[in-house]
Amino acid sequence: MIEQLGLLLISLLANGLSAMAGGGAGLLQLPVLLFLGLSFSTALATHKIASVALGLGATLRHLKESTLERRFCGYILATGLPGVVLGGIVILQIPEKITLISLGILTAGLGIYSIFKASLGLEHTPKHRDLAGMTIGGAVLFFIGVLNGSLTSGTGLFVTLWLVRWFGLDYKRAVAYVLVLVGMFWNGSGAITVALQTPPQWSWLPALILGALIGAYAGAHVALAKGNRAIKRIFEALTILVGIKLILDGIAII
Repeated sequence: MIEQLGLLLISLLANGLSAMAGGGAGLLQLPVLLFLGLSFSTALATHKIASVALGLGATLRHLKESTLERRFCGYILATGLPGVVLGGIVILQIPEKITLISLGILTAGLGIYSIFKASLGLEHTPKHRDLAGMTIGGAVLFFIGVLNGSLTSGTGLFVTLWLVRWFGLDYKRAVAYVLVLVGMFWNGSGAITVALQTPPQWSWLPALILGALIGAYAGAHVALAKGNRAIKRIFEALTILVGIKLILDGIAII
């Protein structure tokens, strides 16, 4: 009972923060699963399945705002999902150390970049919607999809900043796209791909899923109420924390 309550609270906190920043739930959730004794592959499968509830909880809140464009949603899914499946297939076959350290440096760099770009993401100014822009944007989304399928923390944050920087979305709108599309569909595809290779800890999933649903809904509500500047600050803080964690995880691997 105490174990289940602990899982619920961790899931609430991790997914609440993720819903406010547009990613990063694995920063807290996956290390806890590993600390409680799960192997990396089992913890990864368990976390990925539970993370789908993050998308569902956030979707329930964000759909009330009706800010998502259907064609752009389809574009994000079409370019990113193949990468997610590819990443989910290869993750259990490759060493992590160099990947984690490199990704950690890059993730922390996202937050630092946003800090120094004071006006970034505060206004919605769509751009790069021509063929060349969509092609480049889609290629990057595919690459981030590979990272999403193969790694555990921070890739939603990559999508958030890419939508802001390349496509000109404000932070509030970018986070909505990430939570709905990455949270539900990218994470769902990655969860299925990984779970087919290694079974999750089924008995822990109810508490993790309940925490994710409630935390994501609450986090999305707070983000919508606070506006772009607050979301930007939360994004910057969380990207730096996730980056540091990934670097430390990579260094710890022998």
